[in-house]
Amino acid sequence: MEDSNFTDHFLIAMPNMVDPNFAGTLTYICDHGKDGALGIVVNRPIELSIEKLFEQLGLSMEDVALSGQPVYFGGPVQVERGFVLHRPVGEWNSTLTVNAQIGLTTSKDILEATAQRNGPEQILISLGYSGWGPGQLEAEIRQNAWLTVPADPEVIFGLPPEARFVAAMHLLGIDPSMLSEEAGHA
Repeated sequence: MEDSNFTDHFLIAMPNMVDPNFAGTLTYICDHGKDGALGIVVNRPIELSIEKLFEQLGLSMEDVALSGQPVYFGGPVQVERGFVLHRPVGEWNSTLTVNAQIGLTTSKDILEATAQRNGPEQILISLGYSGWGPGQLEAEIRQNAWLTVPADPEVIFGLPPEARFVAAMHLLGIDPSMLSEEAGHA
């Protein structure tokens, strides 16, 4: 477990998750190493559309289909800052390449390009991110706070937010209704 790398994995919050920031969440891990982990919650839309966010940034949105999409609560760290999970990776000023298909960008150039229909084909914009210090994520997994499964980008980019948690569970072959908050006792 100590040498595990959960980059490009989903974290599925277990029913016993007590932290309200993460109860019922599906988090995509963008980076995990000896210095800790960084992820984006991908199933918690907030009351802010991409169009409204772009208005606040002084950008006019030309893509009507994208403009109504929600912005997401990405996690409790730096909630005033935007993070763009996207595919393809592309060439942006400040991008963390997660894998050959997916990047996480924090520079405004990706938003400006998106406003002009020159951005990535698929995006998820969040305010804030989820972060763990060295060894913290591994400890939480050992405490059964999270299930992990290699991520499928279609869950993030191809499904509505309310379907993502269950879809990730199905990647593990688990029916969410079978999980209980109580430990089993014979």
